Amino acid sequence: MANLLTPRTRSDVAAAGYTLRREKSRLQMVVETTLLYAALFLFAILVGIPFLYMITGSFKTNGEIFSYPISLGVQNPTTNNYERLLSGEEVPYLRQMGNSVIIAVSQTLLTLLVSSMVGWGFAKYDFRGRTALTIFLLATFAIPFQVTLVPLFQLMVNVGLLDNFLGVILPSSLSAFGAFFMRQSMMSIPGELLDAARIDGATEWGLFWRIGIPLSRGALSILAVLVFLSAWNDYLWPLIVLRSPENFTYPLGLATLHGLYKVEYGMILGGAFIATLPVVIIFVAGRKQILSNLTIGAIKG
Repeated sequence: MANLLTPRTRSDVAAAGYTLRREKSRLQMVVETTLLYAALFLFAILVGIPFLYMITGSFKTNGEIFSYPISLGVQNPTTNNYERLLSGEEVPYLRQMGNSVIIAVSQTLLTLLVSSMVGWGFAKYDFRGRTALTIFLLATFAIPFQVTLVPLFQLMVNVGLLDNFLGVILPSSLSAFGAFFMRQSMMSIPGELLDAARIDGATEWGLFWRIGIPLSRGALSILAVLVFLSAWNDYLWPLIVLRSPENFTYPLGLATLHGLYKVEYGMILGGAFIATLPVVIIFVAGRKQILSNLTIGAIKG
């Protein structure tokens, strides 16, 4: 039967088969894209509803917050929660927000410096015991923070750093994850580039500062975001170290609004909303840089 088909007929049949396969592939792509966007839309709704409730709840009274059925809308909007929160009469929230900024920024900068230096040493210098130290560094990932909590607290007592910002910043800035993360990034820097710089008279510190840091900006930006978010939202360690309300961070300040007989949910929601604004602003302002660094890292990998 196939021999009875002319070359022109065979060409038409092949073209029709190709068109059919292409239309089927296009239809499959449309279906997959539609399902993907539907799943993302559903996920966005599930994630966004709590944030929307946080915003609307901050403009409600406690009575309206506990009204049934639960509503995302506001029947009688009020700014009383923000006025009480920002006045500082019940809790020094603005000062506590400033404390959080100081601690988070300082911890981020110190972590970047220490982690990049340690990572550079592990990545670019061959010394005795490097493998054993690397394994030890990885092993510390398996140690929960709660195990080291008591020894760290005793250390802070002995050095007199209780109720001090340094007591929060210093222990949290020595990050094994940050050091290993920077080590993995800096290992991709060619050794020939460093040898050429040494021939030109560059010092070891110059190699790190003028070559290692600029070529690791992508990893540094990602690590900065992770460290800042962790420090900004940290609750347990500041709770152990800080004692006076004037030195509290904002999570500790909001926790004081949860009393035994009364809970100021409206103020708590308002404070949580204000606390999310710096994170949102940082992400919106630096999203292109962050996403481009993620893309560069993916290409190098």
